Amino acid sequence: MLAAIGAARRATFDVPVGAALRAAVLGLVAAAFAASAAAQPWPTRQPVKLVVPFAPGGATDILARVVGQKLQEGLGQQVVIDNKPGAGTTLGNDLVAKSPGDGYTLLFAPTPFVISQAIYPKLPYDPQRDFTPVALLALSPFVLAANAASTPPTLAALVESAKAQPGRYAFGSAGNGTVPHLAGELFRMRTGAPLLHVPYKGGGPALVDLVAGQVQLMFATPIEVAPHLPGGRLRLLAATGPTRLPSHPDLPTVHESGWPDFEVLAFFGVLAPAGTPRPVVERLAADFERVMKDADVQSKLAAQSALVRTLGPDEFAAFLLKQRDQWADVVKRSGAKVD
Repeated sequence: MLAAIGAARRATFDVPVGAALRAAVLGLVAAAFAASAAAQPWPTRQPVKLVVPFAPGGATDILARVVGQKLQEGLGQQVVIDNKPGAGTTLGNDLVAKSPGDGYTLLFAPTPFVISQAIYPKLPYDPQRDFTPVALLALSPFVLAANAASTPPTLAALVESAKAQPGRYAFGSAGNGTVPHLAGELFRMRTGAPLLHVPYKGGGPALVDLVAGQVQLMFATPIEVAPHLPGGRLRLLAATGPTRLPSHPDLPTVHESGWPDFEVLAFFGVLAPAGTPRPVVERLAADFERVMKDADVQSKLAAQSALVRTLGPDEFAAFLLKQRDQWADVVKRSGAKVD
């Protein structure tokens, strides 16, 4: 028995001990380096890059610059806005997905981040695996704008008229797969109104044709249609959020107009590459929450008809999944495709 035990001990320890010891030492060294890196304060260098997956000048870019400026003031480090437009935001998303998870490259993520998951058959990144949610910052409702000369004065009357005259009313959008397009598809699904969709290459041309009466309807941001309201060429039929807009307190919501299961809100949030240390994510979330409480930021967002709504990393992750499922259902049921 003792001989067997001795043989077992020799078999266990005599030959492999060098390799096992080296592996253990290397493991301890790696763990020590990782712990040291995690313990380092953030940020220790600059700049912090905020990637915007749209061209300069649009609503997403404007909000990102407002937020980025205040973030820079709080961090004491340079925050750079890096515009990477293209392919329905997927180019900018892919850039961030393939960046180091060190807190120095972040994605200013709008609603198309979740829509692209449903409407593009294949993405160069995994939306769940390659990103770490940081914070939800703001929500932005749309309005249903109508050509005043060719539409009924209320939403209920429009739906009734559309059902009685299939094909009579068309809604324009900034293109297939955009939020205004899918908002129209969801409206058709919820109300049963057989509206026609007319895609344009951008919101500007769609708005021009709406004013001219070439299309009768358009889901748009309040600021887009505001210049055309005083002259009476356009009227607003409803707001798409859960509550009335502070800028248009007399405008009912679609919910109030008889369709409580309709709600469309564009969102703006921040994502980091996967692997970003949790302390850095939590620090960023706290910094963004501080930024969104700033009175100047809130005033500038209100001018863009955006509403401050902050969520931390875990709550934002759940919010993204809910948004993804909603838009995936709309895409599937409507058959929406990108050009």
